Amino acid sequence: MRALRFDGQRIQVQNVAEPEVCEDSVLVNVSLAGICNTDLEIVRGYMGFQGTLGHEFVGTVEQGPAELRGQRVVGEINFACRNCPVCHQGLQRHCPSRTVMGIHDADGAFAERVRVPVANLHPVPDAVADELAVFTEPLAAAFEILEQVHIEPGRECIVLGDGKLGLLVAQVLHHAGARVVCVGKHREKLAILAKRDIETLLLDDWRGEPVSLVVEATGTAEGFERAIAVLRPRGTLVLKSTVAEQLSVDLSPLVIDEIQVVGSRCGPFPPALRALELGAVDVRSLITDRVPLSRGTEALERANAPGALKVLIEV
Repeated sequence: MRALRFDGQRIQVQNVAEPEVCEDSVLVNVSLAGICNTDLEIVRGYMGFQGTLGHEFVGTVEQGPAELRGQRVVGEINFACRNCPVCHQGLQRHCPSRTVMGIHDADGAFAERVRVPVANLHPVPDAVADELAVFTEPLAAAFEILEQVHIEPGRECIVLGDGKLGLLVAQVLHHAGARVVCVGKHREKLAILAKRDIETLLLDDWRGEPVSLVVEATGTAEGFERAIAVLRPRGTLVLKSTVAEQLSVDLSPLVIDEIQVVGSRCGPFPPALRALELGAVDVRSLITDRVPLSRGTEALERANAPGALKVLIEV
């Protein structure tokens, strides 16, 4: 089968052996896969990963239990052992021996087929088209914030960053009742939120008035510093960025102002799928381009271009 591979130096589409399916896993025919900022960071050295890239996908089960074959699915990306004390606490995403699809010791979804544990699968509702379902994983990451932070109606919140994840986070928090302001650098990206009655500001126009909750989704050291500066004492900073660069930042304001820092990564798939089914979140507007797998290297270049949002790989 064909797969988009990274060997630590080069990215190229190659012919590789199909994944071997074991008793507790299935083989999924990938229909669409989305390029995430984490994929771009991996090719810059993040996590030291080598293999098939990609972790956002929708596809159809080809091999596995009879009741699953032919089912359209999405899949969680953390492959846990499910036997250790951490897993028994329900924290499979943090299993110490986990592998992570397309990120750590497990081949990803930029391929014609991908192996996924049965326990990680979620059926896609008939009303959710593939180009929407492929957003399930990043949208779940946005919903994770609601699992970690109490959002009372009217809570003032700043989302720093108007990239793919920032736009999803702003919509999820807005839908949860927060008073959201998304601050970014791109007028055309912020317009996606403005159409849904979410307040936006260009960075140059932002005065930085203090709030109790800031979500940092810029992926830059400058974003982290701005987030700390705008938080009220005893406020909450949610970090969503993963970057290859080693950041150097002053942490003393966190101590002085008693700031709570919440690392936030993967999230729950069921609310993300429900939001897509109900049309509660606009993801179509985030699609910049669709590129066939045979031009996978070009797809990554397109995703890395200034102004790009979500580039989908058609398999």
